[in-house]
Amino acid sequence: MEKLDTNTSKEERFCHFSENYKQIYLSLTYSIIFVLGLPLNGTVLWLSWRQNKPWSCATIYLVNLMVADLLYVLTLPFLIITYSLGDRWPFGELLCKLVRFLFYTNLYSSILLLTCISVHRFLGVCHPLRSLPYRTRRHALLGTATTWALVVLQLLPTLIFSQTDYVDGHMVCYDMTSPENFHQFFAYGMVLMLSGFALPSLVILVCYSLMVRSLTKPEEGLMRAGSTARAKSIRTILLVCSLFALCFVPFHITRSLYLTLLYLPAQNCQLLMVASLAYKIWRPLVSMSSCLNPVLYFLSGGNNRVRLFQELRHNKVGEHPAGTKGERPRGEQIWILPR
Repeated sequence: MEKLDTNTSKEERFCHFSENYKQIYLSLTYSIIFVLGLPLNGTVLWLSWRQNKPWSCATIYLVNLMVADLLYVLTLPFLIITYSLGDRWPFGELLCKLVRFLFYTNLYSSILLLTCISVHRFLGVCHPLRSLPYRTRRHALLGTATTWALVVLQLLPTLIFSQTDYVDGHMVCYDMTSPENFHQFFAYGMVLMLSGFALPSLVILVCYSLMVRSLTKPEEGLMRAGSTARAKSIRTILLVCSLFALCFVPFHITRSLYLTLLYLPAQNCQLLMVASLAYKIWRPLVSMSSCLNPVLYFLSGGNNRVRLFQELRHNKVGEHPAGTKGERPRGEQIWILPR
């Protein structure tokens, strides 16, 4: 997910960092994410819309996850064009604020929705009977609504911090904030990291630790969860842990280190350069979650994969004229400084 870089802070300009790699690296990575993320998330939403039965709790969480991904993916063409132009932002301040806001919205709504999915799976595995009153569609809808409300409230300050400015004669879109507002943004960024990433990660870690302990006890695991539910739980654990290990953890570690070094009064140019490079390399890679989240949908249950193949086969045979072998009735559709 993106962050518009520019010749960022006074410290970086003083240290004479070369960031020419961004023009190729960021344009290429965002293009790949756009090409993969748009059809993958669009397919999941299409399959969910055509589903002939009420959505399960897991489907409600995953559909909201795909909506967040799709909103972000649709902003990537602006970033691709900007980096192709060498960090020039030609779209005005309103779109600058919107693109920044949607990046963080996707990031932290994804983390919170994955937390909801993990808690839901934990209750189903470790407390299958006692948790039945809480594992309902009503509670899933309440959970997603609460998630969106919390994310929007947390991220409202980004609409103030994100802004455009002129650097070396061309307009740039600051990812975090302008250099003069950096000290205020640093405090906000650290609080956001703790509340939006560290705390949900701790909840997920506790849930999965208890699930693994339960599932690795043969008699108790089989008694609490059938073989199908057991396989779903194992897939969920592996996939969510992989998402955090590949996308969210490296991003937040490198970002926190980068911001901390910028905040310190004494600057070590070599250390700052390494932190800046690591952060800006991992920055677009956190966006890979937009391509990996749909995989969670298809691997969370065999029915999702089967339905995809059935829909594709139905569309193919449905091309036959009416009355031929391919015809069949259709069921009713229910339903931070610049980077």
